[in-house]
Amino acid sequence: MKQLFFDFDGTIANSEPGIVHSIKYMLQKMGLPELSQAQYRTFIGPALNASLRRYYPQLDEQAIKQAILYYQELYTASAIFEAALYPGIKAALATLQNAGYRLNIASAKPEPMVKRLVAHFDLGRFFAGVYGATLDESVRSTKTAVLAYGLAQSQAQPRSSVMIGDRDTDMLGGYQNHVPTLGVAYGFGQRQELMQAHANLVVAHPDELPAGVVQVLAQPMRAEA
Repeated sequence: MKQLFFDFDGTIANSEPGIVHSIKYMLQKMGLPELSQAQYRTFIGPALNASLRRYYPQLDEQAIKQAILYYQELYTASAIFEAALYPGIKAALATLQNAGYRLNIASAKPEPMVKRLVAHFDLGRFFAGVYGATLDESVRSTKTAVLAYGLAQSQAQPRSSVMIGDRDTDMLGGYQNHVPTLGVAYGFGQRQELMQAHANLVVAHPDELPAGVVQVLAQPMRAEA
């Protein structure tokens, strides 16, 4: 069976309001300098610990763990639901499911949070598997690791699967697991970012996803990563 692995933030839902709200809360609690709105947007997609290391290199591992706890404090209480599904995404998921694909989520967001969002947005009927990071991001945090976990758990064949996402981390996660990739330009990443990270194809709107998946899976196998 051909399997699809969807990123969540920026691919299924626009989760910017809740994520940025929680980042600002985290920075305030940690006494760290604020960032620009453009910088806050770069947090959406990659693991939180990676973004903290990028913008606050002075933080040690203990401080990063504390910062993540502060972020989760607000996010899990309420900000998690400050998000909205992209228009047309449910119709695209239904089309893909009816075409016989097994749909999964592979997100760098902690898995318990992803499962809450799937339930909140009534997406459970679409996704056979929901795979995410470990809660403290210490064991499984990168998209490469999460996708490897999802492939193993779902018994998917990499060459018969597609990783779908909006950031370079999604494309690299697929590339490094030998999984074809479909980038989406309606999320938080740019087309150039996606193509430079080995996207096989980039689409501009959720209604282009079904045709995009067919096109990606029809392409010849690329060289090993």
